[in-house]
Amino acid sequence: MLARRAFLAALPAAGLAACAPRLPETATRSAPPPPPDWPPLPARYGAITDEPYPVPAIPEGVVNPYLWRQEVENPYPDEVPGTIIVDPEAALLHLIEPEGRALRYGVSVGAAGFAWQGRAVLQYGQKWPRWKVPDEMAARWPKYEPYTVANGGMDPGPGNPLGARALYLWKDGKDTLYRIHGGCAPEHLGKAVSSGCIRMLDQDVIDLYGRVGHRVAVSVLPAKLPTLLPILY
Repeated sequence: MLARRAFLAALPAAGLAACAPRLPETATRSAPPPPPDWPPLPARYGAITDEPYPVPAIPEGVVNPYLWRQEVENPYPDEVPGTIIVDPEAALLHLIEPEGRALRYGVSVGAAGFAWQGRAVLQYGQKWPRWKVPDEMAARWPKYEPYTVANGGMDPGPGNPLGARALYLWKDGKDTLYRIHGGCAPEHLGKAVSSGCIRMLDQDVIDLYGRVGHRVAVSVLPAKLPTLLPILY
C-alpha cells in the first residue's frame, strides 16, 4: 500500500512540471536529477525478435519497478480466475489467477474526459492489429482521417498505436470502441495519456494475450484522473 501511495503521489507533479514557465536563457539552471536507483530490468523486458515486427528492449531507468509485470496476492478475491481488472488510479491491470494469486501489469489509461469505466467482455483479440480510427475521433483530429474504417485503417507494425496486440472490449453485444493494447512508450507507463484505451508495454500485452481467452470478464474501475500529458491519439 505504501508503494502504491508513494507512486500515486508522484503523478500530479508530472502535470505541474509541464505547466511550469520556461526559464529565460540567462537564468541559472539547476543540474538534472540523478537517475533513479532502481534494480536492473528483468530479462522479460528485453528485445523480442521472433515477432513479425521488432519489439525493442525497454530502456533501463525509465519504468518504475512498481509497474513491472509480477505475480502478487489477489486483491480481488471475489473475482473468478481469468477475469481482468483495471484500476486506472493505480495504473494497474490484474489478471486473476487460481489459488489467491494474480498477475499484475502496469498500464497507461485514458486522460480526463476520455476514460471509460464499467464491466465488459473480451470479445476477441488480434495480433499486430490494424488501427481503425472511429469517425468521432477523426472529427476531433482531422489528421487521423486517412486511418478511419472507411479508409482501411493504419497498417500494423512500428508506429501503429495499437502495438503488438489488441484486446477488444464489448458490452451488451456491442463494441465499446475501447481496447487493451500495446504500443505504450515506456516513459508514458503509469500516466493518463490516451483517448480512452488501456495501453501496455508490448512485452506485457504479448504476455497477457497468451494467457486470456475470449469472453472473459473485464472490469475497468471508476477513477478521477488528471490529464498528465497531451493526448497521444
